[in-house]
Amino acid sequence: MNARTTFPCNLRGAFSRRPLALSIAVILGAASASALAEETLVVSADAGSAAPQESAWGPAPTIAAKQSATGTKTDTPLEKNPQSVSVVTREEMETHQVTSVKEAFNYTPGVLTGNRGSSQVIDALSIRGFSETNTNQYLDGLKLQGDNYSEFAIDPYFLERAELLRGPVSVLYGKSNPGGVVSLVSKRPTQETLREVQFQMGSDNLFSTGFDFGGSIDDNGVYSYRLTGLASSADAQQERNKEKRYTIAPSFSWRPDENTRFDLLTYFQNEPQTGYYGWLPREGTVVPITRADGREYKLPTSFDEGEQSNKISRDTKMVGYSFEHSFNDTWTVRQNLRYADLRTNYRSIYGNGFDAATQSITRGSAVSDEKLNQFAVDTQAQAKFATGALDHTLLLGVDYQRTRNDIDAAFGSAAPLNAVSPQYGNDASVGTPSPYQYLNRQEQTGLYAQDQMEWNRWVLTLGGRYDYAMTSALNRNGDTEVKNHDQAFTWRGGLNYVFDNGIAPYFSYSESFIPNTGTTAGGQPFDPSRAKQYEAGVKYVPKDRPITMTAAVYQLTKNKNLTADPSNILFSVQSGEIRSRGVELEAKAAVNANINLTAAYTYTDAEYTHDTLLKDRTPVEVPKHMASLWADYTFHETALSGVTVGAGVRYVGESKGLYSTGSQTNQNFDVAGYTTVDAMLKYDLGNFGLPGSSVGVNVKNLFNREYVASCYRDYACYWGADRQIIGTATFRF
Repeated sequence: MNARTTFPCNLRGAFSRRPLALSIAVILGAASASALAEETLVVSADAGSAAPQESAWGPAPTIAAKQSATGTKTDTPLEKNPQSVSVVTREEMETHQVTSVKEAFNYTPGVLTGNRGSSQVIDALSIRGFSETNTNQYLDGLKLQGDNYSEFAIDPYFLERAELLRGPVSVLYGKSNPGGVVSLVSKRPTQETLREVQFQMGSDNLFSTGFDFGGSIDDNGVYSYRLTGLASSADAQQERNKEKRYTIAPSFSWRPDENTRFDLLTYFQNEPQTGYYGWLPREGTVVPITRADGREYKLPTSFDEGEQSNKISRDTKMVGYSFEHSFNDTWTVRQNLRYADLRTNYRSIYGNGFDAATQSITRGSAVSDEKLNQFAVDTQAQAKFATGALDHTLLLGVDYQRTRNDIDAAFGSAAPLNAVSPQYGNDASVGTPSPYQYLNRQEQTGLYAQDQMEWNRWVLTLGGRYDYAMTSALNRNGDTEVKNHDQAFTWRGGLNYVFDNGIAPYFSYSESFIPNTGTTAGGQPFDPSRAKQYEAGVKYVPKDRPITMTAAVYQLTKNKNLTADPSNILFSVQSGEIRSRGVELEAKAAVNANINLTAAYTYTDAEYTHDTLLKDRTPVEVPKHMASLWADYTFHETALSGVTVGAGVRYVGESKGLYSTGSQTNQNFDVAGYTTVDAMLKYDLGNFGLPGSSVGVNVKNLFNREYVASCYRDYACYWGADRQIIGTATFRF
């Protein structure tokens, strides 16, 4: 298997001055990769046999996956999907040795992964200029619904794929972020024998041990299993913070015949400590603090504004299944079901402002014990048939999800911390904390239908969905409840034209809805916010070469957005609108047996087009330009045979933060862009009689660039990740 490394490459000035030139450069680079690939044969493990058929729910043979179910809920070639989908394969995750889901998308267009800087407590992302407080992830087709401080975090070692669908897609998933969704595919039982043990050591006292075993239980392959586990421990970048995780995922498969498959999927994860989850003020990060002696000072990237007692722990348990049965060549039924239980314990002293007169970070306190449980099920019937010359893939489905989170919390104030000369040890709340004891419930039922119609080279995708959603918040202190009932119809239409050479221009329209909690000053519940998107582009996915390329332009608008009530600043009204438009380019290619290449470019122009306070302003944490480039090379049949070297560059352009107090309230401030370099070196131990085994080193942020990844407000800025060195030894036997 070829090693993989991503190389995002850009000079900040050149990117900011010439986005068109950059776009052309990425396209030309991708075109040159295509030209090289024309002289390349696809190499399989057995040169005399045909390459196995890729499944949207299984492994991909190269870094350039060609099938996905994220955008259609059916096993669909990427060139026939009318929206942008990026697939990060198992091979690509291993090449970069990613340690979180959000890190898996570092080299993917349209997404900002630095929303929380170096913190990996949650996989917060901004997609096409839109982000949510809670993450927007799906695992094996079912949403991992978070609430308050309760968020699921799946370790990437347990994933076969991590996929990103950009743009609204309520037609398939119901309520969702208009920017897009993250879809994760678990490792599944395999009939082929799999035995893997992995060891890691690295900077920040990283120690990790993982294993991955699988295979048939009986001679006929009717029963098979997979058992994957991981134990890891490390120091967080910020002082006094630790990261510990222990995970095991047993799974079992029953295949009584070639038409039936039942996979039992479980996931158990204990995180005694999840790491740093704070933020720092603009002063000391974006701009220096002027000390009493007149010298300028910036906070170290390891600075922690909290206390030793700060802690977030999580205990996750998930049990579910994936079932599929084909009655004949026409009808197939599928059902995905999961029950999840998440216990979260949150203790934090955190910064909430900066006092320039005393050079101190003002602080608040929060404690929260939460018990979240979730049930989700999605049942589908798929029919493949023809009406005359028109081929159909018809999908009919109903899904249901219910989430309940019992919160016992309290919020208050804490003593300030001097930023220049911090004195820790005072974690007592100042005054009496305010209790926050709520029972939050979310429920959604959706009926959907989709038809993928093919005639000659044309592919028309039409889908519609009707949802019933309920959200409620029961205040246990006052014994009062606020409940919203929402109903919404959303639809999508897309048209692709697929040439024989793999080029496929397309156009689509899609919608989404997002329920809003709370009421107006007059007690009127809010309607759901709505979003719509127009997208056009071209894809290149040749059948005989491991290459995927996409170029897309889009306009995405979210209306009925909550904005401050001009008559009562403590309440909101629904007159806001956010518009995002942009260009995205992506190329992935296994150029030949030696070279893997990925390239991406993103241009995002987002603004509040209607808002009582923020009109014409850019949303926070939305860089206008981002780009990346990665390449790795594996030596064969030379003195360096078995060696893989790779390097990548990532560029994130200037973004905006927002002042929250003072004379500049609701005004933007600039956060500088940054460029980081990654590198890797790996050696295949096949030369020593250990096929599939390897040892390697990954270096992230090679030159230890110090940068502010993003700012949410002037009191909430995030240092980016320092240089990290990870040594990995993987043994397969």
